[in-house]
Amino acid sequence: MSQALPVPQNLEFFNGLGGFAADAREYVTMLGAGRSMPAPWINVVANPSFGFQVAVEGSGYTWSISSRENQLTPWSNDPVTDRPGEVLYLRDEESGELWGPTALPIRDEAAPYTARHGQGYSRFEHTAHGIALDLLQYVPLDDPIKISRLTIRNTSGRSRRLSVTAYVEWVLGPSRGASALSVVTELDPETGAMLARNPWNMTFGSRVAFADLGGRQTAWTGDRREFLGRNGTLDNPAALAGEALLSQRVGAGLDPCGALQSPVELKPGGTVEIVFFLGEAATAADAQSLIARYRAADLDAVLREVVGYWDDVLGAVQVKTPDRSMDIMLNRWMLYQTLACRMWARSAFYQASGAYGFRDQLQDGMALALSRPALTREHLLRAAARQFVEGDVQHWWLPPSGQGVRTRVSDDRIWLAHAAAHYVETTGDIAVLDEPIQFLEGQALQSGEHDAYFQPAIADESATLFEHCARGLDQSLAVGEHDLPLIGTGDWNDGMNRVGEMGKGESVWLGWFLHATLAAFAPLAETRDERARAAHWRAHMAALQNALEQNGWDGGWYRRGYYDDGTPLGSSTSGECRIDSIAQSWGVISGAADPARALRAMAAVDEQLINHGDGLALLFTPPFDRMPLDPGYIKGYPPGIRENGGQYNHAATWSVHAFAALGRGDKSAELFSLMNPINRTSTRADVQRYKVEPYAVAADVYSVAPHVGRGGWTWYTGSAGCLYRAGLEGILGFRLQGAFLLLAPCIPKEWPRFEIVFKYRSARYEIAVENPRGVNRGVASAELDGKTLSEGVTRVPLADDGQVHKVRMILG
Repeated sequence: MSQALPVPQNLEFFNGLGGFAADAREYVTMLGAGRSMPAPWINVVANPSFGFQVAVEGSGYTWSISSRENQLTPWSNDPVTDRPGEVLYLRDEESGELWGPTALPIRDEAAPYTARHGQGYSRFEHTAHGIALDLLQYVPLDDPIKISRLTIRNTSGRSRRLSVTAYVEWVLGPSRGASALSVVTELDPETGAMLARNPWNMTFGSRVAFADLGGRQTAWTGDRREFLGRNGTLDNPAALAGEALLSQRVGAGLDPCGALQSPVELKPGGTVEIVFFLGEAATAADAQSLIARYRAADLDAVLREVVGYWDDVLGAVQVKTPDRSMDIMLNRWMLYQTLACRMWARSAFYQASGAYGFRDQLQDGMALALSRPALTREHLLRAAARQFVEGDVQHWWLPPSGQGVRTRVSDDRIWLAHAAAHYVETTGDIAVLDEPIQFLEGQALQSGEHDAYFQPAIADESATLFEHCARGLDQSLAVGEHDLPLIGTGDWNDGMNRVGEMGKGESVWLGWFLHATLAAFAPLAETRDERARAAHWRAHMAALQNALEQNGWDGGWYRRGYYDDGTPLGSSTSGECRIDSIAQSWGVISGAADPARALRAMAAVDEQLINHGDGLALLFTPPFDRMPLDPGYIKGYPPGIRENGGQYNHAATWSVHAFAALGRGDKSAELFSLMNPINRTSTRADVQRYKVEPYAVAADVYSVAPHVGRGGWTWYTGSAGCLYRAGLEGILGFRLQGAFLLLAPCIPKEWPRFEIVFKYRSARYEIAVENPRGVNRGVASAELDGKTLSEGVTRVPLADDGQVHKVRMILG
């Protein structure tokens, strides 16, 4: 029988394994005897070019520059064993007992383990054998170094003779199997740190990784076979089982590792901190300088800087609603997931990509436009630089080399203009459209060729960001037999890559999306005196709107598209994928759908795709399985898994927007709640069903037995940024428009009020929205600093004046 742990004080939403600290800055997990994690619950800790991920039980890996191509230690991707590649061991030199601060690789059932995941750090606590251990791990805001601070306190009442051993398995490439034979280690004569290189790594071969126990190491080895022993394991390494000292063997031709050891003697009640540095630098000299700097640094000040940065980023907008679970995710965790994981790390437990996806980080940047507009701007220009002269783009690319894939995916070309228009509207930074950016050039796709992976060249031609956006739109105007946009080898749903592989298949969703983007971008063209282009786009919008109604409407909802042979997709006549949610939600979001049909389409979503019993909002139904038509690789997923008829959260966030736009605030909030991971893990039974993290948005939730309600991959998903926007913009109606704040909430009728605090440059806006009549939306009155604002949609003028301003809105 498992050991019952007391519910810790001040933890919210405690579910038997963990809960949120009172200020929601930490998720605290406790493992008692007999308890295990249903899946790895990780934290992603990163700066723009370096980082690590770590699970509750202590496993994880570290990377530098590229989380895929330049892993310093092994990425597990094994949710069952989750073998760690980095370990801190504590050994009692008198008894030979061996343990550590985390539950892996040595689990001590006699004492609990506590893990705290916060924004920018993780912390692990464990007391056993008369020793209290506290391990704190983080990375600085800019430097490529992981700081692990192990505090050891002697609670035994007697003097103790211990040793600390830090162990890492070097990778220095995309996988240990591919690079282990070429890793070379040495002990740096200047610092005493262990250095490691992989000269056979074509991109990163000149770089130097390092491991250092703060200069305290007195013994070491670079030989993994020596450390583990023949057929040895991490929970019982041969080098720590006897009295023999580490051999100090380093060099080439070894099974490479880094093991550094330091003796520790503690009097009763004594405390010592052992610091372990793991990192990488461009040269050996740079590594020496970095090690020396951090040995002398005030590490508490470094941590304060990290925590302060995240408080500043996440504190730009703070909400207080009757739904505490919404507050926690909107105020802290979703935006952290978006920036730390999606924009910077581009890696998590279930995928170590290292790449930028063309549409992916553009959407993430849209979520950051409020709190970090400079990062959004920077990525707009980065993405524009991955466009070919012809107007198409790299579907994804690997920095720093720029190698990537050229495809016939149809929506990529539109996302740059879509994201740029949103950024300009949000910030008022019209000047970004004049930024000059070079194009790419490279081999064109041949007839019948879906994609090609290569490293393109930088073209001689350059153009403004506006022209990059416009060229992508111009290339997206081709239509098929039903006058709808060609789907190519996939639109937003990459898995539908064979619906239009012959060049004739069409997409209704793409029609709505293109219409919305042209509507947003045409006014920008007109301000630049590109009137002929704008007129052409507006004419295309009108024709597109007509075709969407004539050939997209199925009778009760909008179709998803047409196969190459003209067979409808997402139709009442379809045996599989009869109705698809995004063709309905984007009809509403675009504003182009017939209003009566838009209502009917979303009613069909509610009736056919939202499973209230299981708490699921499906992407489409039924899943692809046995029908002869081949939509693409999506059919390779089991029914109900990921995009194949599961709850795909990214798509479901658009339904939140759509229901809110239709005035259905109760339905919109209900759908938000279905995607909120806190609500999927509120009890022990929920945790065992959902399995994945309660504090990170998942990409998907499975919908078919025996895995109904199980979470899919987490962290590395655009769903976090999209759900953030759905909550803030769709439900709370909060949108920044340059020097104005637009407030147009659509909330549940039962909400009596909600509040928002918004930091606008040097000013602070305290917003209170009251709902005395129990309505979903509509503004009865609004005032700014006691002065009445105009009726209707509330636009609040903003001032950068260092003052506190109060906004009061009455719904009705």
